[in-house]
Amino acid sequence: MQRVLVTGATGQLGGAVAAYGESLGSHNEVIRLPGSEVVDLADRESVLRSVGQAEPDVIIHCGAWTAVDDCETEPIRAMAVNAFGTRNISEAASLTGAHVCYISTDYVFSGASPDPYNEWDRPDPVSAYGKSKLGGELALDPSSTVIRTSWVCSAKGKSMVGTILRLAANADGPLRFVDDQVGCPSFVTDLAPMVWKLSMGRRRGVHHLTNQGPASWFEFARETVAAAGYDPKIVSPIKTSELIPARPAPRPKNSVMENLALKLSGESLLPDWRETLPKVVAEAIA
Repeated sequence: MQRVLVTGATGQLGGAVAAYGESLGSHNEVIRLPGSEVVDLADRESVLRSVGQAEPDVIIHCGAWTAVDDCETEPIRAMAVNAFGTRNISEAASLTGAHVCYISTDYVFSGASPDPYNEWDRPDPVSAYGKSKLGGELALDPSSTVIRTSWVCSAKGKSMVGTILRLAANADGPLRFVDDQVGCPSFVTDLAPMVWKLSMGRRRGVHHLTNQGPASWFEFARETVAAAGYDPKIVSPIKTSELIPARPAPRPKNSVMENLALKLSGESLLPDWRETLPKVVAEAIA
């Protein structure tokens, strides 16, 4: 039996990963953190104590401060949670002999490249959030698994799908979404099984993991409202520079990440996001 500690288990991806592990049966024991006990990742002693008590074989580290604009205005806190907090997780893992899988982000890239980013492209973050997540990557033991994903969505909780559907239900005018930011929407129901597989397989190094198919936020919003039965024409495109108020954190214009490591290892890629979206929308409005 493998004891698997999932940090950030109240979040979108962490919750989905924990639930997927629990669905596999009694040969896995999933420990959710935070659960009844909230651990401050930046508190080294708290992390060492909590991980030591859990005695995990594997740590899937989904916990992070992901409020991109808040990170931009509080960069020290972002580094404390995302970079130093991951250093604490890595240290705790070394003391207990656990393998670490760290969830990272497309924000480690500037987004200036016209081409999709692969795992061997040099990171060059331009936001405080991206810098803090790259700091987390650099804090890990080389044997760790790093999974970079992007535009994470789910049917419940704080998700762009829910935001778009709420706006559509209350729309008294056009819904405006940017068409100059391009990425790969990624659904937790597709991500969780592969996150689990790579973690349990102790697959070292960086892996890009997204649903297939690029889209702008404008295209994603149109497809989402159409899947819910609304007229997609209620969604209109705007440029990032037209957002009012302007967002504090710069967004990568190109967040498309090629899943090259998965291809080279012979793993199946996640489905196109358009295949999964109708199921996610149906669950969201059920």
